[in-house]
Amino acid sequence: MTAFICTTCGTQYAPAATPPENCPICLDERQYVGAGGQAWTTMDALRRTHANTWRLREPDLFELQTTPRFAIGQRAHLVRTPSGNILWDCITLLDDATVELVRGLGGLRAIAISHPHFYSGMVEWAHAFDVPVWLHEADRAHVMRRDPALRFWSGATHALGDGLTLVNAPGHFDGGAMLHWPAGAGGQGVLLAGDIIQLVPDSRWVSFMRSYPNLIPLPARTIGAIEAAVAPFAFTCIYNAFSPEGMLADAKPNIARSAARYRRWIAP
Repeated sequence: MTAFICTTCGTQYAPAATPPENCPICLDERQYVGAGGQAWTTMDALRRTHANTWRLREPDLFELQTTPRFAIGQRAHLVRTPSGNILWDCITLLDDATVELVRGLGGLRAIAISHPHFYSGMVEWAHAFDVPVWLHEADRAHVMRRDPALRFWSGATHALGDGLTLVNAPGHFDGGAMLHWPAGAGGQGVLLAGDIIQLVPDSRWVSFMRSYPNLIPLPARTIGAIEAAVAPFAFTCIYNAFSPEGMLADAKPNIARSAARYRRWIAP
């Protein structure tokens, strides 16, 4: 039995004798099936052609990414806290080098993921480090590999300890979540946003979409709800799944003015 992996989105499926007929994650309007059609790989095959790279973004915050780019190409982050490390978001590839590096940093105490596009190899990671994976209940239907390691939270927020808080911000997905890390940025606060809030090339702005590859916008009421979701939290910096630099200053006011600009352009 093999846990097949979709090459377009990187989602790993439950072990089976043959690959699934299709990938429901990619058939959803927020994703896509590649021009060459549905294709599958395995963890063993991926380990032969790819590796994970690491970068220290700031004290106690590491970024990891698979190279060459695989599937969506997102970054994950490892946050060090006094009670143990949290892996924020997930990438598909888990190889021996990554396991040794994570263990050298103290292992993990939990994994938390922003939305289904980054569920990727989450069960493989959970088994390797014997930790739970926190997902929002609203996205349960998008889980393609069920496992006892998965834990579902509900509501607007969920505390992970050491001040870390998962913040639900529906839009890209109903269970879309971000991670607030108050100790980040020298105590000024960091928002780990996945791509629920998307950084853009102009570092003064952010944006928001239902689908990034298919360019489906969100309605004005949803943008207001995302603003309201992060309003109670103090932060000056945003890191997300795709920006190589992050937004290192004025993140909270930049969200507010970006939301106002967005609403102006979608208004009738």
